[in-house]
Amino acid sequence: MYAYRAPLRDIRLVVHEVLDLEQHYQSFGREELNKDLLEGILEEGARFAETVLAPTNRTGDEHGLRFEDGQVLTPPGFKEAYDRYCQDGWITMCADPQYGGQGLPGGFALAFSEMLISGNMAWKMYSGLTESAALTIQAHGTDELKNRYLPKMVSGEWAGTMCLTEAHSGSDLGILRTKAEPLGDGSYAITGTKIFITAGEHDLTDNIIHLVLARLPDAPPGTKGISLFVVPKVLVNEDGSLGAANGVKCGSIEHKMGIHASPTCVMHFNESKGWLLGRENAGLSCMFTMMNHARLGVGLQGHGLSELAWQASIAYANDRLQGRSLTGPKAPGKPADPIIVHPDVRRMLLTQKALVEGGRVLCFLTGREIDSSHMNPDEEARKRSSDLVAFLTPIVKAFLTDASMEVTSLAVQIHGGHGFIRETGVEQLMRDARITPIYEGTNGIQALDLLGRKVFGTGGKSVQMMAGRIKDSIDKFGAVPELTPLAAELGKRVEQWGKLTMELGAAAMKNHEEVGAAAADYLAVAGYVCLGWCWLVSAGVAAKKLAAGDAEADFYKAKLATAKFYFDRILPRVDAHAAAARAGATGLMELPAEHFAFA
Repeated sequence: MYAYRAPLRDIRLVVHEVLDLEQHYQSFGREELNKDLLEGILEEGARFAETVLAPTNRTGDEHGLRFEDGQVLTPPGFKEAYDRYCQDGWITMCADPQYGGQGLPGGFALAFSEMLISGNMAWKMYSGLTESAALTIQAHGTDELKNRYLPKMVSGEWAGTMCLTEAHSGSDLGILRTKAEPLGDGSYAITGTKIFITAGEHDLTDNIIHLVLARLPDAPPGTKGISLFVVPKVLVNEDGSLGAANGVKCGSIEHKMGIHASPTCVMHFNESKGWLLGRENAGLSCMFTMMNHARLGVGLQGHGLSELAWQASIAYANDRLQGRSLTGPKAPGKPADPIIVHPDVRRMLLTQKALVEGGRVLCFLTGREIDSSHMNPDEEARKRSSDLVAFLTPIVKAFLTDASMEVTSLAVQIHGGHGFIRETGVEQLMRDARITPIYEGTNGIQALDLLGRKVFGTGGKSVQMMAGRIKDSIDKFGAVPELTPLAAELGKRVEQWGKLTMELGAAAMKNHEEVGAAAADYLAVAGYVCLGWCWLVSAGVAAKKLAAGDAEADFYKAKLATAKFYFDRILPRVDAHAAAARAGATGLMELPAEHFAFA
């Protein structure tokens, strides 16, 4: 397994030069969020990820979890790392100061989270779900619920989960069966079984606060009859101390192809006491606070794993000797040249580099807009940022996790036979990445959300808004001679995207199945165009620095070269996805279902 090194120079490029977060936050009156503070967090965060977390990654994958008498025991080093994470105050970074948090912007924290994911994705999942659960309680809970649970969740003393899925329903939450019976004292008896519950049971904390979707006795059918409840593993006394067990049991943990150190639990609730979060029968809308936060987190997981795979690929390509360059030996004193001299290896490495570094900009840009949606004093500006985040969320989740499958697969390919065995560790990255297109809403669901809700549901206004932002950048950088071809090409792709949207809209009005048939390819088109935007802006920064004679000329030249590679080799994928999206539903649906069966 290669040693992880936090890509601080690349992160700084995005944080300080592409997005200029210092100026962004200070424009909202957050003067304390200066460059020195942001730099300090990045440097110390990198140290934690590299020295505390990264050494536990291989151990976690190989050792896995132990399940004994309903208890989940985490791998060696996990609890020590978690305790250090809490003691050093990292877990409180973005939480509300009212409950013990530091109140730092969640968007900036994505840079820190990326490093934690690359250090050990499975470990990061424990605290990530707690952060999402705490956000949901804060957004929808009564003062009593918030005061009872949030201080201990913010400090990391207690963890949190999200309990949605049931064995018979999968993503179809409208048919869930878990029951909530009123007890007459403001609480409810929750009974049912949930599956695929990340960190539903573990030994890192003394209590776990479950957010559980369930039905009241008189609830209407479907998703309109779902309520959300706070169900602690251990009941909390009036003085805040822990009381009796609450009838919450882990029945088993799943044996998975990846993320071996993250427990995926079957959870049984047996008349467990719970409290309503939000309004009756409005649980799904409340849960979306948590799900949207988690979906962006999963997109970041895909990106963080891609970064680690890219680092491993660079190291191997520079060290592995095999064959000679077609233009003559490049290492004449050695028996062969390093494989990085071969054009096909360069193709794979540059594909990784373009997807990783462009994906970082897309993630952090979305985070900046999240912060704007909360911090901007202008109500209309907050609404625009909120709309942009809603539009980008399914793209970040689906596009970057699909990209993680490509990047980690390329890492295995670059390593050849050594990638297929466990020695180098890249096969773990591919196994870990495989879950990211599935959980928190499969990428097919993300595609339907994008095309059906965010595009057609807004009458195309969301695409126009996004296209407007991209065109502003095209106008800004199109006059720079070195960037003119890139800007012109991106302009063509934006127009292509707009025409595709109109064509699909017209087709969907005649046949609703056209939405499902086109959705995945449409999301890919949107993702590649948005990444093209990220690369144009990054190239604009690089071109400006080079024109000024910056001392880091080689760094910025590499950014320009990678941007050109993206436009030459990756952006043209839009054509294939657009053609597939236009192909329509007929070819998918004309065969009867019974044809897909063995005689």
